[in-house]
Amino acid sequence: MDIISTYSLLPLISSVVVVVLGFFVWLKRPRDILAILFFLYCFTIALWLFGTFRLFNAVADEDAIFWDRIIYIGVNFIPIFLYHFGLIYCGITRQRVMLIIGYLLAFLFLPLTQSSFFVDGLFRYPWGVHTRAQFFHQPFLIYFFTFFIAFFVNLLLHYRRASQERKMQVRPVLIGFLILDFIGPLAFLPAYGISVYPVIFLSAIPFVLLLAYAIIRHNALDMKTISAEVFVTFIAIIFSAELFFARTTLEFLLRIAALAALVSFSVLLVRGVKNEVRRREEIQQLAKDLQEANARLTELDHVKSEFLSIAAHQLRTPLSVIKGYTSMMQEGDYGRVPKEMKPILDNVYNSNEHLIHLVDDFLDISRIESGRTKYDFKPLDVSAVVADVANELSTRAKEKGLSVEIKKCEELPMVIADAEKIRHVIYNFVDNAIKYSPKGSIVVACAFSKEEVQCTVTDTGIGMDETDRENLFQKFYRGRNVQGIEVNGTGLGLFVCKKFIEAHQGRIWVESAGPCKGSIFGFALLRNSSLSQGTHSL
Repeated sequence: MDIISTYSLLPLISSVVVVVLGFFVWLKRPRDILAILFFLYCFTIALWLFGTFRLFNAVADEDAIFWDRIIYIGVNFIPIFLYHFGLIYCGITRQRVMLIIGYLLAFLFLPLTQSSFFVDGLFRYPWGVHTRAQFFHQPFLIYFFTFFIAFFVNLLLHYRRASQERKMQVRPVLIGFLILDFIGPLAFLPAYGISVYPVIFLSAIPFVLLLAYAIIRHNALDMKTISAEVFVTFIAIIFSAELFFARTTLEFLLRIAALAALVSFSVLLVRGVKNEVRRREEIQQLAKDLQEANARLTELDHVKSEFLSIAAHQLRTPLSVIKGYTSMMQEGDYGRVPKEMKPILDNVYNSNEHLIHLVDDFLDISRIESGRTKYDFKPLDVSAVVADVANELSTRAKEKGLSVEIKKCEELPMVIADAEKIRHVIYNFVDNAIKYSPKGSIVVACAFSKEEVQCTVTDTGIGMDETDRENLFQKFYRGRNVQGIEVNGTGLGLFVCKKFIEAHQGRIWVESAGPCKGSIFGFALLRNSSLSQGTHSL
């Protein structure tokens, strides 16, 4: 077999691959217009490739002209099928007139391609022969490239307007078309006396494969199933053809046995691939359901935050009024308070204070989540804030039999911070230490290194396990070891502290050796942070 006839096997093999691929894609979606158009497009490509195979092996000039005209039957419908496919794929409904014109031109050129007014006579090249273009070949090229370009423009515009996810689906078609557009048109040059080695027909293969991938992705299928079916079908065809070349009965039976074994293996292979694809689709569906549920939860969380914000704002004013009048009554502004009324007023005042702190936490959460928290960054002496908080809470600590000790650090450097927010964090740490320490002492210490200024609050309280340490700074989380303790709390305080410290570009942590072994809460602020002084909303 010479070089040309050996090379001619490539378009034959390509023709089989393309038509089998188109058939299996259509088989997956027999009523889908995209799958139908894709199959028709593959059929015309396969006709072009098969005609090329016969053209390469034509013995007489009449046979070469005949098969080249057969090639143009397929080539004639390639642009309009491709254009129609693009309209459906891109969801375009406003180009029906052009689509109708395209089909009319395709059927008009169909008889012309089979006449001597389209191609006639032969050019002879080192690699083979090709028909000569005649008068109607030039108008045909205008029709051909007009709809090719229209398909590309529609696809490009659709790609530019598409979402990121959709772009991933459209990109294979766009890449495949660029390959076909830059290489495929070279197939017309030999009709005008320009010798182009006929490797150009291979450009249809990557385009068809990428188009198949795109339509499969568009219809939520998986390329693995199609690839497996095409592969085993192609191999089965090759093995079946081998039967006709058997020289003896024994060789024929052996080839039948080999074919049967191949078919059995192929069935198992395709079934395994389908099972894998089915499981993958189930996982993808579960992931989609989870994503939708997560979006719904995010929406509910936003609604909840808005509700808390509105409710907190509405509660803040009456609570402040109650606090003011209760304080005035305690101080005797409305007359002498009977002895038996004092503990009642104290309970009212303390309960009202607890509600105010709770409302403040809700307001802080609302501002943090909406990015409306205002920070006034200025040079700050953290040790001064520590002393102020310890002095304020020492009386309450003594009432529980606890002592608050401050470990002073000489020449503690200044940091850029919001004094109110840092005071809130330190207050929360010391307040929690008093709440959850039945006895012992509380030590507040400051220290610094080349990079940071640190503040820690060490208590001798109930401590915590590893699970609590990992989750303590989450919103609405309360440690498992505090459930039996009669202490009011919402699980918001430490979450707010974490957000405040993060806004300062700092870090926050908790340490504990275990339950009943105390805890150490700490935060650190950068000495040379990138925070600019002034008021900012974060």
